[in-house]
Amino acid sequence: MTKKEKIVLIGAGSMQFGAGAVANIMASEVLDGSTICLHDINAESLELMRQASQSAIDEKKANLTLESTTNRPDALKNATFIINSIEITPRFELLDMDYNVPLKIGCKQVSGENGGPGGLFHSLRVIPPILEICEDIQKICPSALIINFSNPMSRICLAIKRKVPSLKFVGLCHEIKFCERHLPSMLGTPFSNLEIKAGGLNHFGVILEIKYRDTGKDAYADIRKKGPDFIRNIQMWDTNLTAFILEKYGYLPYTYDSHYGEYIRWAWDLSDIKGVRDFWEGYGSMCIKKEKRLKRLIRKGRGAKIIKPDDESAIPIIEGILTDANYEEPSVNLLNNDVITNLPRDLVVECPAIVNKKGLTPVKLGEYPKGLAALLRTQASVQDLVVEAVITKSRDIALQALLADPVIDSYAQAEKILDEMLRLQAKYIQLN
Repeated sequence: MTKKEKIVLIGAGSMQFGAGAVANIMASEVLDGSTICLHDINAESLELMRQASQSAIDEKKANLTLESTTNRPDALKNATFIINSIEITPRFELLDMDYNVPLKIGCKQVSGENGGPGGLFHSLRVIPPILEICEDIQKICPSALIINFSNPMSRICLAIKRKVPSLKFVGLCHEIKFCERHLPSMLGTPFSNLEIKAGGLNHFGVILEIKYRDTGKDAYADIRKKGPDFIRNIQMWDTNLTAFILEKYGYLPYTYDSHYGEYIRWAWDLSDIKGVRDFWEGYGSMCIKKEKRLKRLIRKGRGAKIIKPDDESAIPIIEGILTDANYEEPSVNLLNNDVITNLPRDLVVECPAIVNKKGLTPVKLGEYPKGLAALLRTQASVQDLVVEAVITKSRDIALQALLADPVIDSYAQAEKILDEMLRLQAKYIQLN
């Protein structure tokens, strides 16, 4: 390939995100000769990631150029692909506040990262800086593809579409890996023997169709028979609600209670709440300890060891675009436009997509199961209001978003949550 790409990693100071992305680029023959630009506003973490990345590149003698800068315009100059994974720090302290403050006021939200009141305040914190990044992209490298990993995924992507509609973007989430982890054991067949079509909203989707490749037989009869008991017995994960949805709606969510339950009023009574909290506490503790351990390795001159490939889809998608691969990526977040016909067109949905030189073209899913579509339409309305509140910086619309959310019990509760959270997070959220 004659053209050399420039791939910008925004939020590269994160040891986990940065290390995996750099390693995946290093492993790519298609991206040989390209430039990796690491960008973060945390200069200390960024420098550590630069040291680790350069050590790995030197050790492998990879034909890659490495840049690193805290200056965003410099990072974006000549960029062809931009991978975003920013969070507002201190991440886990803020997420704990998103969950615990509404809970003390009486709001029973299962998780509080992407839906419920917690999802609103997470959105109000993280979307404005992402939109600022996108406005710079529009000025400096408007043809670049933005690949977003940050949460709340659906709301971030919808905000980009509305604020900077000319930009090309896709949102990526690995929740579909639930299928790879558990379906082979449930069904007694390799994952490669399963043909799956799945979708919905991010963290709120189900397997819509599944069949055995060797026989062509529909596998859903076996899932509906074996699935509920199998799922409830998965160790160390929160799955009660996931099993319930399969039993009562006939479709299997491809995520756990901690995500799926965020969007449903009655999920609190069915979700494994202890499992959800154990997950978040364990995940937060693991991430903080891992980050510290990786930084220690870098400071000891062993940074190359942390640059290890992960199974995220960003680099395979970039390769697929550059090589016109025309393959199907199983789960991406793109504008609906009748991908799911009984949901609003102006909505970001999760669906399969064909990847080729044209970019990513969503695979049409048709009509969503009616009972589940009713739940998704409620969230479409909530997301519409959340994004409007972010873009307009309107306290009134933020309150309307809370009042539309099914986990809110009363006007008094909504207003009390809003007032308290705006007071506690005044450093991060300013509304008119």
